Amino acid sequence: MTIRRLKTYTGSQGYVYQYYFVGKRLAADSAANEYIFDITSDRKLTYAVSIFLPNEVVAAWAESHGRPLADSERYAAVKMRLFRAFDEVEDMQAYGRQLAIDSQSLEESLAALGVE
Repeated sequence: MTIRRLKTYTGSQGYVYQYYFVGKRLAADSAANEYIFDITSDRKLTYAVSIFLPNEVVAAWAESHGRPLADSERYAAVKMRLFRAFDEVEDMQAYGRQLAIDSQSLEESLAALGVE
């Protein structure tokens, strides 16, 4: 039995989300890695949110910075995208189930974390 660490995030819209990381897998089209989180905002209904980190975005970042992204840095960028969705998406269950990271958001997220 896997014990998952339930974490809490309070979004800027006033919702308090509880979430945990389920896992990572290659996306169906093999062009991205899919990071999956289980989320709840009411402790009754839990639903999955997938965040896609495209391989071409990671490769572009590595080329412009002269080094590859470590797995922990990729995960950090994914969590920053999740947090941004918690802050910006009013109804996560309806509109935030599949999120993607583009080059600009990857750059901004990692810069905010001090990753160069």
